[in-house]
Amino acid sequence: MKTIKEQVKSATEELISLARLKAGDLLVVGCSSSEITGAKIGSNSRPETADEVFSGIVEAIGDKGIYLAAQCCEHLNRALVVEAEYAEKHGIEIVNAVPQPKAGGSFATAAYKNFKRPVLVEEVKADAGLDIGGTLIGMHLKRVAVPTRLSLDRIGEAILLAARTRPKFVGGSRAVYDEKLL
Repeated sequence: MKTIKEQVKSATEELISLARLKAGDLLVVGCSSSEITGAKIGSNSRPETADEVFSGIVEAIGDKGIYLAAQCCEHLNRALVVEAEYAEKHGIEIVNAVPQPKAGGSFATAAYKNFKRPVLVEEVKADAGLDIGGTLIGMHLKRVAVPTRLSLDRIGEAILLAARTRPKFVGGSRAVYDEKLL
């Protein structure tokens, strides 16, 4: 059986490919370390599990130039940890909080401690996302989210859902669409 880190790395690499992510794009990830270990979301925060998840994502992103947004839990209103560079580049207002395992979540805490210059923001419009354990990342995706089936449907014991986004269709029945953007 693959380790948590290997599962996450594999799922992230697959989503990057299916969503055709490129340098400058944003991947949002919500993660319940409790769910991964078989407990109810928010009940058994596991920093060591979150560190494995974070590490697997970072390995998959590598030097591709894709940014990561790590979603906090409901106690921080699902704010996101991003690199300050991303927030500055996109003119996103930062908010003041430092995630902790029981107030923000272990995954957001792992991102905050490992990013070069971490900041929290209230919202983003990501190009793709991974939801590990029912963390409800949908509010942080661009408007047209497309469910994306991966070869893995679980990370540990947690349900894994993935999504990519696409531009909205406009123009009606006579419109012709660019297949590369679907």
